[in-house]
Amino acid sequence: MQNTANAAGTDGPELVDTAPLVEDLYPALAELREAGPVHRIAGTDGRPAWLVTRYEDVRRLFADPRLALDKRHAAPGNFSGFSLPPALDANLLNMDPPDHTRVRRLVVKAFTPGRVEKLREPVRRVAEELLDAIEPDGRADLLAAYAGQLPIIVICDLLGVPQRDRRDFRAWSDALITPDPARPRAAKEAVGSMLRFYTELIAKKRAEPADDLLSDLIRVRDDEAGDGGGDGSGDGRLSEDELTSLAFLILLAGYENTVHLIANSVLTLLDHPAALQELREDPSGIAAAFDELARYEGPASLGIRRFPLEDIEIGGVTIPAGETVLLSMASAHRDPAHFKDPDEFNPHLGRSGHLALGHGIHYCLGAPLARMEMETALAALLRRFPGLRLDVPRERLGWRPTIRARGLISLPVAW
Repeated sequence: MQNTANAAGTDGPELVDTAPLVEDLYPALAELREAGPVHRIAGTDGRPAWLVTRYEDVRRLFADPRLALDKRHAAPGNFSGFSLPPALDANLLNMDPPDHTRVRRLVVKAFTPGRVEKLREPVRRVAEELLDAIEPDGRADLLAAYAGQLPIIVICDLLGVPQRDRRDFRAWSDALITPDPARPRAAKEAVGSMLRFYTELIAKKRAEPADDLLSDLIRVRDDEAGDGGGDGSGDGRLSEDELTSLAFLILLAGYENTVHLIANSVLTLLDHPAALQELREDPSGIAAAFDELARYEGPASLGIRRFPLEDIEIGGVTIPAGETVLLSMASAHRDPAHFKDPDEFNPHLGRSGHLALGHGIHYCLGAPLARMEMETALAALLRRFPGLRLDVPRERLGWRPTIRARGLISLPVAW
């Protein structure tokens, strides 16, 4: 992999070309990992960033309190990222303790394993209905018709989003996660649409509360405000911007990662027919295979960007305070220093410690829900369609053109 000229004009090593990370991810990461633990690249916003590639470093840094998520700790001119309005930007992906602790505590009870398990049967029914709709056709784009539908239905039901308001969500999500260079205004338009959507939804829930998570969060917010708080400044408080941002994050994260976790797992099994047949014959093995599926082809290549609060050393490289650090889970998961035969998919090896759902205080809030949805989606699919196969040559499948996420553009299958 070649270095490129430092087009950003900042001091430091030349930037590593990130095009191979889009075109051929794992071989490109292997080359970087072998060359060194940290590399200077053009980040997701086009500005210089430090990419960490080796498992032990990535795992340790996920839990290192010297790395902040709050963008206010970025050095001037170092980071741009998404241009979100305050009503969407006050979310957990831009928070450090104590604000992160306070806001997370208000919603974590909705995603405990016990509460999520109660949703398994409703999720199974949704999966069966989606498969009923496509079964007569004998073929479908499984990403659009199944993997892309199930998570949005589940998370919208959990939050209490009306059926009629769900149709544009995937387009908004795609515009934010994988911006189209040919439509430079699409991401900004999606942000505006989402802000109007959440503002109107919260107003409706205030007027007509229901038995759903968003109504519960509104009650928490309004009860605190009625006691003279609710500005987010004290322990247990929730500001209006934090309320809107929390709804935004739950819906976006609950949709985006789970879609690609399901689709990537299906592709992995189609690529490994012996494992697919084994799980079809014994669906109880799907739960045990989850960790290996998430490690082998997880939905996120990078963790959320971080900013050192002080100069820190990573793998012998000193990174100045305020510069952008990107932790590569995709590279960590293929690190032979930690995982035996990491480029092989083998659910029987019992390889633990994947980072697909994060690590430390920012571990994925919805991890139990994502796990349950993936297990349920795979079990239903393998049982219903025993002849499941790719409907196009394997080499024609394309991945989304971003270094941030690992997701298919489509997954044409037949049965």
